[in-house]
Amino acid sequence: METLDIHEAQTDLSGILARVERGESFIIAKAGRPVAQITPLKAEESRPKARTGFLKGHISVPDDFDSMASEAIVELFEGQA
Repeated sequence: METLDIHEAQTDLSGILARVERGESFIIAKAGRPVAQITPLKAEESRPKARTGFLKGHISVPDDFDSMASEAIVELFEGQA
């Protein structure tokens, strides 16, 4: 693991973060004494899990879903004009 001086870390923070995204880790030192460690986050920690499709296999959508109760809906709006 590479050790960087705090001045070097401040000067090239965007470059260091790009290297961290590629999987590298660094120790930041102040006056030669380690004070912090920068390591990449795991994918699970950086964003929530997608929930798309979580009910797949548990429910079914009828083929006539788009037209279900259309007559009743039309009746509700007749006379509204």
